[in-house]
Amino acid sequence: MEPNQQQHRQESAQDFEEALEQLEDILHESSTDEEEIPDISTGNINAMEQSEDANDADLAAWEDAVADIEQYLEEKAKNK
Repeated sequence: MEPNQQQHRQESAQDFEEALEQLEDILHESSTDEEEIPDISTGNINAMEQSEDANDADLAAWEDAVADIEQYLEEKAKNK
């Protein structure tokens, strides 16, 4: 490979990396929900799945808490 071609490829690779970083910044800025955007440079799908599992667990905990409060209020209303 000619040195000129190699330099051109290195510059292109660097430009590509910079474009990926800019895209990641744009995605972080435009995100309106509180979910964490997975790091696109690592492509770690497991982290995204774990985040979804944690959200499901949080939702289940909230649902349990609401059910407990409703039960408490019903019992309190019956005792009056």
